[in-house]
Amino acid sequence: MKMPKKIRKYCKYCGKYQEMTVSQAKSMGRNKAHPMSWGSRLRMRRRGLDRGAGNKGKTSKGAVSSWKRYGVKSSKKTDLRFKCSVCGKIMVQSSGFRAKRIEIK
Repeated sequence: MKMPKKIRKYCKYCGKYQEMTVSQAKSMGRNKAHPMSWGSRLRMRRRGLDRGAGNKGKTSKGAVSSWKRYGVKSSKKTDLRFKCSVCGKIMVQSSGFRAKRIEIK
């Protein structure tokens, strides 16, 4: 999908429509900035569901990467940033749309 480099958009800091430059950011994965990525496993250990003999139920499933429909979607959601040309503040796109490739021209 093709997008223009500059767009007139509402700036919530200036309080009016300004010209903004469009840039694309990489979507971040789970890491130390997202501490909840380990939360469910830790909760189950504390409740005693993740240890002991026999079938551990939920935790005895295989890795997600070996599931049948893992990684089926062929496109990712966009993560666009809009920088105001007047105040220099950056606005993040509220909800992305799916596209295989974005070309900012």
